[in-house]
Amino acid sequence: MPSVAPFRGLRYDPKHVGNLSQVIAPPYDVIDAALQTKLYEQHPANVIRLELNREEPGDTEQSNKYTRAAKFLKQWRDEGVIMQEPAAALYVYHQEFEVEGRKHIRRGFMARVRVERFGTGNIHPHEETMSGPKQDRLLLTRACQANLSQVFGLYPDPAGEVQELLEKVVAGQPPVEATDHLGVKGMMWPVTDEAVAAKVAGLMGPKPVFIADGHHRYETACNYRDEVAEAWAKGHGGEPLPPDHPANFVLMMLVGFTDPGLLVLPTHRLFTEPAVATAADLAAKLGDCFKTRTMWKGPEAAEQVWAEIEIDDQQGTIGLYTAGDQAWTLVRITPEGRARMDQIAADHGPAWRELGVSILHRLIIGDLLGGKQIPNPTYVHLVREVVDGLGTSKYPLAALVMPATVEDIKKVSETGERMPAKSTYFYPKLASGLVFHPLV
Repeated sequence: MPSVAPFRGLRYDPKHVGNLSQVIAPPYDVIDAALQTKLYEQHPANVIRLELNREEPGDTEQSNKYTRAAKFLKQWRDEGVIMQEPAAALYVYHQEFEVEGRKHIRRGFMARVRVERFGTGNIHPHEETMSGPKQDRLLLTRACQANLSQVFGLYPDPAGEVQELLEKVVAGQPPVEATDHLGVKGMMWPVTDEAVAAKVAGLMGPKPVFIADGHHRYETACNYRDEVAEAWAKGHGGEPLPPDHPANFVLMMLVGFTDPGLLVLPTHRLFTEPAVATAADLAAKLGDCFKTRTMWKGPEAAEQVWAEIEIDDQQGTIGLYTAGDQAWTLVRITPEGRARMDQIAADHGPAWRELGVSILHRLIIGDLLGGKQIPNPTYVHLVREVVDGLGTSKYPLAALVMPATVEDIKKVSETGERMPAKSTYFYPKLASGLVFHPLV
């Protein structure tokens, strides 16, 4: 069962850095070179120098972006730029944001969670991971001996009991505030009441946790724990790592499945291959696997097509654009298509085969359109981004696809499977720099 506990976090002292909005950053994996430069210039103590330090000419194994990050962290702690919480705390964290003109608040809390390998306990992944990012994060963790950004975890709590307990504690108290580069306002409250932390731990104990974002960071935490445990055993006559050693834990933001602010945005696709000339050619290739309807012309009609898809609210309903005739085709999977999907994706379970992204990539692109070996598509999240992309004339094919729901994530994760790439996009991203979890 997941073990959830408070910790003495490291965080910026506003007296030293001023407005905290100037020192936070998004997670490393969504920062491009331009944003990295902007964050470097924004404040001399911006967390970018820890989370994603720049490579410099003359870097060596002994002096590099990881060692520089560690030096910054030590320097900032020594100078008081970063302080340590005087008592162990849980950190209530709200994010206020807007999507398509609607305002939302996502509520959760940050804690340290005992790591356990996927498949051995009650913490479940839903995405595949790659070796490169895990090695990168491991080198950074070794150097800094701290979790610099949170893993994002989801847990079932239909009545909202855990979060409401914490909300009552922080009601009326002024938060620590920081607004990110996209205008997302973050608010954080440290909760140091030991009785509250014990009650939260008790409530969370039997609940499963599903990783929403940060799979590479979570697996890195497991790898780092194993390294520390091995070194400990060598230095302590074969003794195991003490259960309360901080390397046994990872920093995690925990949000209830039913939180009203928990949004999963779609990830639409812009393909350079395969090329399908017209809607008529597309319908012929899809055959009896899909019912097709073509009645929209031009990239701008994507908005109308997406409205129909949202009304359908079915994973098997997808919008496809053929640039040859600038036509949008709404396709709905048929029983024959389901049977074909079951046949060609027999290596996966029913929950995986029902996902819209699985149907799109395995059945439509890979099987019916013959695009098994194609370049990765361009991924975008807003319909207007699809329209803009099609306006460049770079993409002969585009797809509007429903996002996987949190229930889909739960179903697939519980079977031990991983979803296809870019099945989910939880918005907004969690801010790095609000609190760090020291591992020593």
